[in-house]
Amino acid sequence: MQYSALALGMVLAWGGVGTALAADPATIDWRPIAATVVPLFYPGQSSYEWLRSDAHKGASSVVRGKSCAACHDESDAEKVMGNAIVKGGPLEPVPVQGKSGYKDLRVQAAYDAKNLYLRFEWQTDKPYPGTEHQYLRFDGREWKVWGFPKLDKVVQEGKQPGLYEDRMSIMVDDGKVAGFAQQGCWLSCHDGQRDMPKAFTPEEVAANALLQAIQKKDVRKYLPDTRTNPSDWKTGKSVEDIAKLKAEGKFVDLIQWRAHRSHAVGMADDGHVLGFRLSDAGKDMFASNADAKTHAPIYMFDEKKMGFKSITADSPARKGALFLVREHNAVPFDPRAAWKEGDMVPDYVISREDAKGSAADNNAQALWKDGKWSVVLVRPLGLNNADDKSLQVGGVYQVGFAVHDDNITTRGHHVSFVKTLGLGAPKADIQAVALP
Repeated sequence: MQYSALALGMVLAWGGVGTALAADPATIDWRPIAATVVPLFYPGQSSYEWLRSDAHKGASSVVRGKSCAACHDESDAEKVMGNAIVKGGPLEPVPVQGKSGYKDLRVQAAYDAKNLYLRFEWQTDKPYPGTEHQYLRFDGREWKVWGFPKLDKVVQEGKQPGLYEDRMSIMVDDGKVAGFAQQGCWLSCHDGQRDMPKAFTPEEVAANALLQAIQKKDVRKYLPDTRTNPSDWKTGKSVEDIAKLKAEGKFVDLIQWRAHRSHAVGMADDGHVLGFRLSDAGKDMFASNADAKTHAPIYMFDEKKMGFKSITADSPARKGALFLVREHNAVPFDPRAAWKEGDMVPDYVISREDAKGSAADNNAQALWKDGKWSVVLVRPLGLNNADDKSLQVGGVYQVGFAVHDDNITTRGHHVSFVKTLGLGAPKADIQAVALP
């Protein structure tokens, strides 16, 4: 991948910034640090409910609290399952052409007095990195979103191009979430969510007391303890009861590196899952670039720096890493400019300066080369936030990994069974070693 000179400068300039950094991730010698190969597979619609249904042969074991990996313990279990599911069938009603069923994720881990450093490497399905996200496109009268994930109906029908950023995610628990050590992210994946069976309707969301109380318009990840019936998203407990669960630490951390919305400023976003998939307190490094009332862009490219104020679908600029960074190459949108049908600007504006609070805890550096992403995630140790797991030297944590690529989101990812991560603790699947 050949980044444009400006885009490459943006990535390098922002990648090492941050007061939380101790070691510079770019200078860590990873060669002597052992890599653990974590198999990832395509899960389709294998939700929390499916695992406990008659359609799943191991349902009774799941109900008894047995781990997924205890049954699927063959050396090639993930590869066999993923390759079967991705082709289509009961767990994948909308197979995506060319989608792989399996990936190897290489994981290395290290730490110093301030941070945990996790290095991930994986092969992408496409021969280029997915650094693009959706755009705002002018149709001659108004600005509309252009480009959608491959599972969306408008892409399946050929009305929109498949477009979505690559993403690397990690869920972390410290033993406080019942069942996570056995079933991992399947605790958070439910029928009713986007692109899952029995997907929500706007009317159902509007009638749901919990979602209205937390001001959400759809259904996303949640943990079973937040529902009176864990298999029915509509049975949410009260905001007060869920707040008690959070105070007891009964949530999972969700850290996501995004190839478009965080990569350009050397960060990874910080969130958590409890009654919903939520960003941590503060402000993320990305925000919508669409005016809430007019839907017109808020920012456009700085023509003096980029050579253009917008692009088109066939612009050569799309072959590079094209980000709209507020403090670097963005200027306020000019509605009086001679906009033409087909003009496009990114639908998200990115800013490191705007990122604040617990949502801005994590840094990251990434490089795509020879068909592979290499991402180094930097997570501060000992965080004292209400929405973070406080990682400590000597601790062992349950983790689950996921990779999205090939212009897809929601269930279209590759996921792992639960692994353990130890910081200086020898009895763990992935052992973080102390840096010299």
